[in-house]
Amino acid sequence: MTDVANEPAGYTRTQILLHWAIAALVVLQLVIGEDIKPAYRALSRGTEPAAADMFNANVHVYAGLAVLVLAIWRLALRLQRGIPVAPSEERVLLKRIAAATHSLLYLFIFGMPITGALAWFLNLDAMGEIHELAKPVIIVVVTLHAAAALWQHFYLKSDVLVRMLRPAARRMS
Repeated sequence: MTDVANEPAGYTRTQILLHWAIAALVVLQLVIGEDIKPAYRALSRGTEPAAADMFNANVHVYAGLAVLVLAIWRLALRLQRGIPVAPSEERVLLKRIAAATHSLLYLFIFGMPITGALAWFLNLDAMGEIHELAKPVIIVVVTLHAAAALWQHFYLKSDVLVRMLRPAARRMS
C-alpha cells in the first residue's frame, strides 16, 4: 500500500513541459510521417533523394530521436518522483483503463522512435513495417488519452487535466 502523504500532489514543471513537448512532437510525427517515404525509397534503391525529400526525412528522424530522449527523461523523473494518485472517487475500472492507456503511451513513445531508427539507420525493413503498422494504433491511443482527460475534466469534474497544466508541490503530512 502506498503512503499517500508521500505521493506527489501533482506533476513538476519539468514533467508537464516534457508531457506537452512529447505530445507536440508525436502529433508532428503523425502529420509529417509520410514525408520520410520518398527519401527512404530513394536511399533503399541506392539513388540520391531530392533535397526536399531528404529535409523532410531529417525532420522526421530528428523529431523521433527527440521523442525518445525526452521519453527517457520523462520516465526517469516518473520513477524518481512518482505520479499523483488517481482521484479517490474514481472507479477501479477507470483506474485500470488509465493505467493501461499510459502503459501503451509509454510503449509507443519508446517503441516508435526505436523501430523508426532501426529502419532508418540500419535499413531493417521489418522494423519499418512494425513502425508503419503501429501508426494507426498510436492515433487511437492518443485520441483515447486526450478524450479521457477532457471527459475527466468536464464530466467528472476531477483535477486530472489541471494537474498536467499547473505544477504542484508534494503533499506534506
